Amino acid sequence: MGDIFQREVKDHWYVKYEEASFPFIQKGWVLPVDRWRDFDPFILMAEDWFKRGAFSDHPHRGIQTITYVIDGRLEHIDNGGGRDILQPGDVQYMNAGWAARHAEEGVDDDIAHTLQLWLNLPKSKRKTETSYQNIYAEDAPVLSVDGGSVKVFSGKFGDVKGPLQSVVPITLAEVNFEKGASYTHVLPENHNAFLYVLSGELELGTSETVHLAKHGVATLTYQEDGNPANSSEFTITSASRRAKLLIYSGAPIKEEIVPYGPFVMNTMEEIKQAYRDYHAGKFGPPAI
Repeated sequence: MGDIFQREVKDHWYVKYEEASFPFIQKGWVLPVDRWRDFDPFILMAEDWFKRGAFSDHPHRGIQTITYVIDGRLEHIDNGGGRDILQPGDVQYMNAGWAARHAEEGVDDDIAHTLQLWLNLPKSKRKTETSYQNIYAEDAPVLSVDGGSVKVFSGKFGDVKGPLQSVVPITLAEVNFEKGASYTHVLPENHNAFLYVLSGELELGTSETVHLAKHGVATLTYQEDGNPANSSEFTITSASRRAKLLIYSGAPIKEEIVPYGPFVMNTMEEIKQAYRDYHAGKFGPPAI
């Protein structure tokens, strides 16, 4: 095994937001869907502010979603009888598989503020069974580091393993910093990775440092044909009183996809079939 691959910032930008009509409040694309090839295995990530009624009963097929609640309360309802309320810092994982039908609602008069990431499914796993998993903030193990902490939702960091069980293995960590704290994040070298700054300001990378503040997104360099057993490192330093960010990573699937409406398939004909199946009632009863 040679030297550990040192990651740097590949690209970075700030999310642009648009106001929306009630019950939607505001929306921004953290990862815009037209760049899905750059983000593989991730397809898009939306940041939404909304009230009850915005995301009532609707279907999905061909994707996994990972929803992080930033603020407000989010009620999950699915047509398999699942119902739960997620609080700030909680995460929900859904494998839509062949036929998900659910609702994501603000609770009472809350404005729900969420990040929803769409994670691709390989063609071989698009017909898997629909499933949901809620990971409450207090149930995600925390790794203490100098000047901060790493909350592990998915993947393994040191001896700490996150509880999220995705069909396609990924890592998801929430990192909290004190001012001036420096941290080296370790990921499999073949994982495509990005991060999103929830608060504060950060210095990213080692050889060429990039400054990134709240609402900033960065993608990282990686070894596309690397060995998943080999590690890579990425250095982050807090430049403010405190800072918080999310770091996501996963191995690219390398398949052509067609994202269309609530569905992601490999061809447009498969998208049309998903709509036919939904209208024929094959996704089951409404989620209410």
